[in-house]
This record gives sequence, structure tokens and C-alpha cells, in this order.
Amino acid sequence: MHFFKGHGLGNDYLALEMEELPFELSPPAVRLLCDRNLGVGSDGILARVGSSRADFGLRIFNPDGTEAEKSGNGLRIFAAYLLDRELVDVGARFAVETPGGLVSLAVLERTPERVWVEVDMGTASFRSTDVGLSGPEREVTGELLELSAGDRLEINTVSLGNPHCVIFEDEVDPETLRRRAPQVSTHPWFERGTNVQFARVLGAGVVEAWVWERGAGETLASGSSACAVAAVAVRRGLLAEKQVEVRMPGGTLQVEVREDWTIVQKGPAEATFHGELTPELLRRLESLG
Repeated sequence: MHFFKGHGLGNDYLALEMEELPFELSPPAVRLLCDRNLGVGSDGILARVGSSRADFGLRIFNPDGTEAEKSGNGLRIFAAYLLDRELVDVGARFAVETPGGLVSLAVLERTPERVWVEVDMGTASFRSTDVGLSGPEREVTGELLELSAGDRLEINTVSLGNPHCVIFEDEVDPETLRRRAPQVSTHPWFERGTNVQFARVLGAGVVEAWVWERGAGETLASGSSACAVAAVAVRRGLLAEKQVEVRMPGGTLQVEVREDWTIVQKGPAEATFHGELTPELLRRLESLG
């Protein structure tokens, strides 16, 4: 059973064909495949499936076995995978159906090192119900969220087909954020949990972001998180520019926030290797049921 592995700014995924799997991609199987000591190792799995609504269908699995609605980095890696399999061409736009909605993509350029991909992430929604936030319907801008340890944070929520909670701070201290982010991600206010971004504005059109992904934890980068940070920064008037450079520990993405709040991201994806699961690992995966 063959697979493809790639990364987007250090956020790595395995890509494979669901119909070729000789085992069920159950939560235990996902956790084993993503385990960096016992399995192949990755931040998630991209499984190509059929679609009656788009050119391709995609299911996205977090390393804890749960499924994600959408992944910006995952979509760029999926585009690199499709290009590698000669299923798409450079410059040709194609559609992918995700649990978080239809997404339009195009591979803009292919170099010897990587591919550059544009992803139309859909329309940002600031409605609390779309984020899965408890309480009355509202737009959450600077609302106070109290954590179990007593910290109180000003939160901003947005959905891009998956939920995000953006918190702007004067300083981005990783140790403090590692303590706070899991509490925000699993806070009872969020019915489905949430992705968390701590961010600060660095200058005109530039923001810095640190990401904690629901189901994965701290990651070097996240495409949908970068889009969420850019959308909230523009919505709150923290940035006047609609072309936003989002800098994360793994690298930088370019995000465009359009007048109708549709969000487009551009960035790299890099193939790292092709692999084949051994009979021994396949037997373990098949035994998980």
C-alpha cells in the first residue's frame, strides 16, 4: 500500500487513496499511522475519496483520530499529491469537496523544490453558531473568556468551514501560549472544540501567529489558521490592508481578504517522500478493526 508524504511550512500530512486501503481508517489506525515512533509519523492524513459535487473528494484526519472539516496546509499538500499522480496540471483550476465545503484550488507553479498553490478557502463567517459557540447568536469580537486557571482572554471567533478562536496579544510567548491554548481549544463554550491562534500585528499588512490545532496541538503552521487571523485582523480594523502576510514559526503565507469576506491563501507545499507500508505494519493496522 503506497502513500505520499509532504509538508506545508513544516505541517506534514500523509496522502493516500481511501479505496486502496486494505484496512479501515479507524481512529486507532489513524493514530498508529501518525505516530512518529510506531508508525509513519505525520500531523494528519489526507484520504482521497469520490465526489459527486467536485473533481475530487477529501477526508482529513487529525493525528488523534478525529476528522477535520478543512485544512489550508492539507489542501496545498493534497494539490501537490494530485500533481504528483498526474491528476491535475499546473495552472488548471480544480474543485475539492471537503466536509467543510467545496474549495477551489490551482497549482500556480512547480519548481524543483516545491509547488506553489492558491486555495480559495471560501467565505469567512463571524456568526457564533457557525463556530459552534454556545449562547445567543452574535459576532464575537473582544468577548472575555475565562480559563480554569483564572486567565481572562479577549477572543474573536470566525469559521472558514472549521472553527477558529483568534486572540491578539502584545507579546507572543510560546510557554504561556502552550499553557493557555489547550484550555481555549477544549473550553465548554465551544461545542465542537476550536482551533486557537495567538497573534500580534507587526506592521502594515503583516501579522505574526502561533497556532494550536484542535486534534493535533501545537503546529509550525496552519493555512486555515493564517486565514482566520487575517480575516479577524481586517474585521477588527487592526489592518487596513486586504493583502496580509501571516508569519508563523514554520514560515509565511500570503492571505487575501476580499470585500465579500471570501479568503484566498497562497503558499508552498513540498513533497518529502513516497512510501510503502510493510506487511508487518499492515497486519497491525488490519487487526485494529
